[in-house]
Amino acid sequence: MKKKTHKDLEVWKIAIDLVTDIYNVTKSFPKGEIYGLTNQIRRSAVSIPSNIAEGSARNSTKENIQFLYISLGSVSELETQLIIAENINYINQVENEELQSKIKHIRKMLIDLINFYKRKTE
Repeated sequence: MKKKTHKDLEVWKIAIDLVTDIYNVTKSFPKGEIYGLTNQIRRSAVSIPSNIAEGSARNSTKENIQFLYISLGSVSELETQLIIAENINYINQVENEELQSKIKHIRKMLIDLINFYKRKTE
């Protein structure tokens, strides 16, 4: 039987889709922001599935949980940065609400996964 990896996790798949959405939305940001908010938003988004992947490759459940928490932190960063982007009119309310809905879903899935692994270690 094939060992499961991060690619089998639904939360990782959804986070990958979110990264694609983020790159598409930030394409329209002002060119002067490429090293500012555009870069920050993209880095936060990429960090979410990246830390899920890194955690799942670790040898211990405790380490995996730690990387899931890092991913959760990136979710909050991204959420905040998108609010800023809307406030300065880089994205509109509808775009932000769609992205925030996906972020909320990913946050819930991460918390559920963390709790699942915590129960396994008890």
